[in-house]
Amino acid sequence: MRQPNQPDIQTVQAYWNVRPCNIRHSLQPIGTKEYFDEVEKRKYFVEPHIPGFAQFERWKGKKVLEVGCGIGTDTINFARVGALVTAVDLSDESLKLAKQRARVFGLEENITFYQANAEELTSFVPVGSYDLIYSFGVLHHTPNPSNAIVQIKKYMTSASELRIMLYARNSWKSIMIEAGFDQPEAQSGCPIAFTFTQQEVRNLLEGFHILDIRQDHIFPFVIEKYVNYEYEIVPWFSAMPQRMFAAIEKRLGWHMLITARLA
Repeated sequence: MRQPNQPDIQTVQAYWNVRPCNIRHSLQPIGTKEYFDEVEKRKYFVEPHIPGFAQFERWKGKKVLEVGCGIGTDTINFARVGALVTAVDLSDESLKLAKQRARVFGLEENITFYQANAEELTSFVPVGSYDLIYSFGVLHHTPNPSNAIVQIKKYMTSASELRIMLYARNSWKSIMIEAGFDQPEAQSGCPIAFTFTQQEVRNLLEGFHILDIRQDHIFPFVIEKYVNYEYEIVPWFSAMPQRMFAAIEKRLGWHMLITARLA
């Protein structure tokens, strides 16, 4: 899981400050309602499993701690249904956009933002209990994911639920990366992108009762066209029946979706 000559947290922060995740999901003026609407539409079009995993409606009136909110797409959807959201991100540039998003949609009162390193949460975010700790596609980018898990535990009770997404080693994407045909993120040069086996997830979540681990998401589009907002599926996937592609996603999906509670 660990990488040689591992970058430090400042390097990770600088990387995501240069290009916050999903910032190019729209051609509308950045920070406008039209921009945020298009970002959300494209994100959930490409990753349609996210709403089902997050179960936004379920957390109405509940306290949600989102570790790694990025530019706030999931954050806003928790807040829209009436969740009380505490949203944390390492990148100050991402947080600027997430806060602007909250203003645009009139949800500032529902969301409290903190800039924080996930490995040092208690130094920034007041310790308290949350109904849901949610972290989608974040903890595999921090130098020591186990430190982040130790911190997250401090915000949980026996009734709290943890829902996280980590990159899966046994995946189509990982195979393509190892073969030199792909990279972990849309932008090149990502300093840290760990991948996990299911056993490594269980080791990481020692002290938790894992309710579910499953894989999903293979990106099927021609990259050169996708960056121009054209959605042509690559030939080897377009030739498959949808049921066959879905079966492959369940076995070789890049996203390992984990639901757990404290043991």
